[in-house]
Amino acid sequence: MIRFEGITKRFPGVTALADVSFEVRAGDCHAIMGENGAGKSTLGKIVAGIYQPDSGRLLIDGRPVRFRAPLDAASAGIAIVHQELAFCPNLSVAENLFLGRMPARTGGLVRHSEMRAAARGMLAAVGLTIDPATPMEQLSTGQEQMVQIAAAIGRRARIVVMDEPTSSLAHAEAERLFEQIERLKRDGVTVLYVSHRLEEIARLCARLTVLRDGRFVRTLDVASTSTDEIVRLMIGRPVSEYFPRHLDHPAGPTLLSVRGLSSPRFKNVSFDIRAGEIVGMAGLVGAGRSEVARAVFGVDRASGGMVMVDGRPARIVCPIDAIERGIGYLPEDRKRQGLVLSMSCEHNLTLAMLRLLTGRLLVSHRRERELSLRFFEQLRVRAPSPSSEVAGLSGGNQQKIALAKWLARDCRVLILDEPTRGVDVGAKAEIHRLIDQLAAEGRGVLLISSELSEILNLSTRVLVMADGRIVGELSRAEATSDRVLRLMANVA
Repeated sequence: MIRFEGITKRFPGVTALADVSFEVRAGDCHAIMGENGAGKSTLGKIVAGIYQPDSGRLLIDGRPVRFRAPLDAASAGIAIVHQELAFCPNLSVAENLFLGRMPARTGGLVRHSEMRAAARGMLAAVGLTIDPATPMEQLSTGQEQMVQIAAAIGRRARIVVMDEPTSSLAHAEAERLFEQIERLKRDGVTVLYVSHRLEEIARLCARLTVLRDGRFVRTLDVASTSTDEIVRLMIGRPVSEYFPRHLDHPAGPTLLSVRGLSSPRFKNVSFDIRAGEIVGMAGLVGAGRSEVARAVFGVDRASGGMVMVDGRPARIVCPIDAIERGIGYLPEDRKRQGLVLSMSCEHNLTLAMLRLLTGRLLVSHRRERELSLRFFEQLRVRAPSPSSEVAGLSGGNQQKIALAKWLARDCRVLILDEPTRGVDVGAKAEIHRLIDQLAAEGRGVLLISSELSEILNLSTRVLVMADGRIVGELSRAEATSDRVLRLMANVA
C-alpha cells in the first residue's frame, strides 16, 4: 500500500502540491487525474525519488520512506515510465535498458552479448522487434516510449508509476501496454497510472484520485462514477462535449499539394489540402506519418516527389522556405523540436516571426509582449507571465505556446503532429475547438494523431498510412473505427 500524508511540494513561484493525502491499495491500478498543472506528474516523481516533498510523509506498506534520489526508489522496487522521455540518445537500446545495472565480468567489462539477449526478450514482451544494438536517437517517439515501458516492466518492480504512458503510442501499441498492465495486476504489482484519457481509466483502474490546482479533491470508485462527474471534479465545471459540433466548412482552393513524395522512410506519398479542410492522417507508430510532415516542412530532405503551394511548385529545402510560404509545423515532440526550453514563453511564441517584429535593428519588445498577451488570453495559457521560462510550465501549457507560435505567424497551412498529446480534457477540448475554428477561417490543417477518436471526430477526410505508404483515403462518412483500423494494420 502507498499512503500520502500531507504532501506539499513547492517550486519557485508555484505550489505544485498542497497538503495532499490519500492512499493506494496494494495490487491496484490506481489512476491520478487532473488538468495540466494539477500536480499529477509531481506526485509520481516524488514516489520515484526524483523530487523530495517539502513537507508531509510518503508511506509504503505502512513504513515511512524518504527517497533522496531515483536510485533509492529503484532499490526499493519502484520504477517509473516518464511522460517526457528520459534516455541517453547516443547509447544503444540495450545500454539504455540496463543503464546503471549492466551485467559485467570481473574487472568491470560489460557482457554485451548477454545484455543484448536479455534486452531482446524485454523488447519482445512489449511487441518490439528492433535490434537492441540500435542507437536510441534512431527510434521514433513511439518506439522510444515502448522501450521505456519495457525497461520499467523488466525491472520486476513492485510499484510502477506510469505518467501518460500512451501519449506517444498508436492503437496497437497501446493495446500491448494494456495487456502488460493486466499482467502486472495479476502479479500483485501496484500501478500508479497518471492519464488524461478517461477511456483508459475505465478499462484499467478500479479507483481514481482527482487533483485540482495541486490539492486533493476526491478518491472515487471508477465503476460507479460517470465521465461527466470525473470531468467536473477535474476542472471545476461541466464539459458537455469534447469535440466541436460538426459544421462542414465549405472547401476552398487547394493550398498544399504533395505529389509522389519519397524518402527512405516513406514512398510515393500524394495528397491535397484545401482551404477549410481538416485532413486527418492515421497510422501505427512507424508508419511514416511524422516523417512525411518533416519532409513537407523542410526539416528532412525528400529523395523524390514535389510539394506545391497554391498550385505552383515550391522549393522547400529548409523550414524557413516553408514558413515563408505560409506553412507552420507543430512537431510531435514539443520539448526537443517545438520549443527552446531555456527561453521565455514570449520569446518562444515569436520565434517564427522575428523579422516582422524587428525595426531597423532590434526586436520591438513592446510588440512582442502585446502579441504574447493576446495569445495567452486566447489559448488560456497558465503561466506567471509571458516572461516566465517555458521549461517551468506544465506539458499542456507548453503545447499551447508551441501552437501559438504558428497562430501568431498567421500560417495558412498548419501541420499538427499529435497536437493534444499530454494535454488534459479541458485544454484538449479548447484545442479541438481551435482547430475547427482555423478551418472555419479558411486555413488548411493536416492533423496527425494516434487518438483515433480525434481523427474521426475532427477530420473532413482521413488518410491512412501503413508501411510508409498511403493505403487509403476516406471521407468523413466512410471513416469508421473498423475501416481505419483495418487499413492501419494493412489488412483491409
